[in-house]
Amino acid sequence: MAGFSALPKRLVPDRPAPPSPAVPPAPPRPVDGDGAVPRPGPAPDGARPAGEDHPAVVAISDPAPAQPGAAAEPGAAGVAAAVPAAAEPGAAAAPDAAPAPRPAGSCHQEPGFWERHHLAVLTAVTLAAVVAGRIAERLGAPPAASLVFYAISYLAGGTPAALSGLRALRQRVIDVDLLMVLAALGAAGLGAWEEGAALLFLFSLSNALQSYAMDRTRQAIRALMDLAPETAHRLRSDGTLEEVPVEALQVGDRIVVRPGERIPIDGRVVAGRSSVDQAAITGESVPVTKGPGDEVFAGTMNQLGGLEIQVTKPAADTMLARIVALVQAAQEDRSRTQRVIDRIEQVYATAVVVIAALAAGLPLLWGADPGEAVYRALVLMVVASPCAVAISAPAPVLSAVANAARRGVLLKGGRYVEELAAVKVVAFDKTGTLTRGQPQVTDVVPLGGATRRDVLEAAAAAERLSEHPLARAVLAAAAAEGIRPAEVGEARAEPGLGVAAGSGERMTWAGNVAFARRLGVDPAPAEPVLNQLARQGKTVVLVGAGRRLLGCIAVQDVPRPGAREAVAALRRAGLIPVMLTGDRPEVARVIAQQLGITEVRAGLLPDQKLRAVEELSRTLGPVAMVGDGVNDAPALARAQVGIAMGAAGTDVALETADVVLVSDEIERLPFVFDLARRATRTIWQNLVFALGVIVVLVTLTLAGRLELAAGVLGHEGSTVLAMLNGLRMLAVRPARAGS
Repeated sequence: MAGFSALPKRLVPDRPAPPSPAVPPAPPRPVDGDGAVPRPGPAPDGARPAGEDHPAVVAISDPAPAQPGAAAEPGAAGVAAAVPAAAEPGAAAAPDAAPAPRPAGSCHQEPGFWERHHLAVLTAVTLAAVVAGRIAERLGAPPAASLVFYAISYLAGGTPAALSGLRALRQRVIDVDLLMVLAALGAAGLGAWEEGAALLFLFSLSNALQSYAMDRTRQAIRALMDLAPETAHRLRSDGTLEEVPVEALQVGDRIVVRPGERIPIDGRVVAGRSSVDQAAITGESVPVTKGPGDEVFAGTMNQLGGLEIQVTKPAADTMLARIVALVQAAQEDRSRTQRVIDRIEQVYATAVVVIAALAAGLPLLWGADPGEAVYRALVLMVVASPCAVAISAPAPVLSAVANAARRGVLLKGGRYVEELAAVKVVAFDKTGTLTRGQPQVTDVVPLGGATRRDVLEAAAAAERLSEHPLARAVLAAAAAEGIRPAEVGEARAEPGLGVAAGSGERMTWAGNVAFARRLGVDPAPAEPVLNQLARQGKTVVLVGAGRRLLGCIAVQDVPRPGAREAVAALRRAGLIPVMLTGDRPEVARVIAQQLGITEVRAGLLPDQKLRAVEELSRTLGPVAMVGDGVNDAPALARAQVGIAMGAAGTDVALETADVVLVSDEIERLPFVFDLARRATRTIWQNLVFALGVIVVLVTLTLAGRLELAAGVLGHEGSTVLAMLNGLRMLAVRPARAGS
């Protein structure tokens, strides 16, 4: 069937590859008509020019008047406004600035009218010719007149199917298109031109409807490709701007993105501050604040402020480009059910031709009318064709892949839709998956007359230069209370014990009990607090000054927002959540209790996690492993489905996992499993419906109760309904929290 066999292997048009080095990219064009944007003149009264620290920003804060044909600069002032040191007096951001339009002659062209609508046009011509032929017969016109109209309907309605069938026949495959063409030609041979033309019209109409329906899936992914602009505003060495194709940008180049524009390429912010809507890439519903040092992704929307960005990846290797490539590959990868259907279809189509031939020949042995026997055989060949069966799996699978991609979830193959639906156990890594992976100070306990501020000041002074995660947590807690670490002298760290800075009475230190004893400090006053906090799964740091114990600081990795709700939703869906972690058992149990996880396996090395996944699979059923895609690689690979979280900017996760959550929003997990289960149920609904329709139509045909036109209508109607049922997966949305 053209609607199935002619489906493109990729439902997403390929974005043209970046230009070869041998072919120079399109020359850059300046933003204004003079080819440069002048710097402001000297400041009056000897004042330092605004933006002296950011000359590149100044260069766009006061652009020259644009000449005709030059690109407009609606939001240029936003960059200056975003960097206080560079803001000119009275400069204002332009939050409503519209994104720069794509230049004419863009390299990414939308499909033309004929490419998008040729099936509909041919269907309309077929219908018009059928109606004209029927009218000619009713008006008593010569038979040749009606035959001309019917011949036109055969050409318009049958050419696409005939071409598809011949291509398949050259590969020694009989497909549904060929069956329909043979049935129409057989009807013409029997003199039933009108019925043959009606067959081709209904078949062509079905294909046109399926083409429009599947275009919704293509558009869902094509929208990803259209996110990234095709040009960027690059900063020259003299601080002026030029508009260049994105493919011409090199790693290290600096570009300016104005308010209201999409970011054209992956990079790192070097100046400016703004909110960036990353929903199209990561699925995050709330814009993320970006400032110097933060990574940004191609295709995301800059909002109120201007940004100066240093390019970190070429256009062909951005996160957006990789996402599109993964989705394209996923659409080519067939589900298990679809592979089985494809294998059966080849044999089935051949069997239909053989059975139809027998149905035409055997009745002749009993003296049946040859015309009637051939007619019944043609009807049988039409109604037994597996069009609806063939489309049963692709429609829901491709729709599910497209829907997931729109929401920041990448399924790296159609097969994983069904494998996700079969999962019984969801195994989680703890650190960075169920928790933030960033320890936070939870308790500050002063001792011996010290104050909370005394404890934090001493700890911050000792940890001032440390890069240890616990040190970062202490420094963050001190900064939150307005404490700046004092410089008390040279810091000395002893791995596994603690750190001290300064000497004598000015020495401050932070460490464990053994470290305190090494410094000659008695930790006994802290033991009740130590035991209490340790039972809560917290890491406790003793803090002192000289030989005086000031108090304790407890640090703990806290659960990720939404983790408890996600675990509860998975449990309601009948899945078993399990925690697999290398952390200490007491720490793991505390986090598991907070999240509602009852099955905990702690203190596991990577190979032990792998064996735990194997054991869970044997005892409870298929396992999905959720991790960060780096240190959980063995377990992710061994699980039936490996799911990596927070993969934005992480190449390893994109390569390791079967399913990738681009953001770190764990609450998207229930949606993934719900979507997969719905898609799999839809596959089986379609199969049962399609096979049931075939059985009914074949039975009526063998009983001599079904005419060719009615058979075609039932056959093609079931195909369209199966297609539309599959497309419902595009409308599946994540459940609301608590629902």
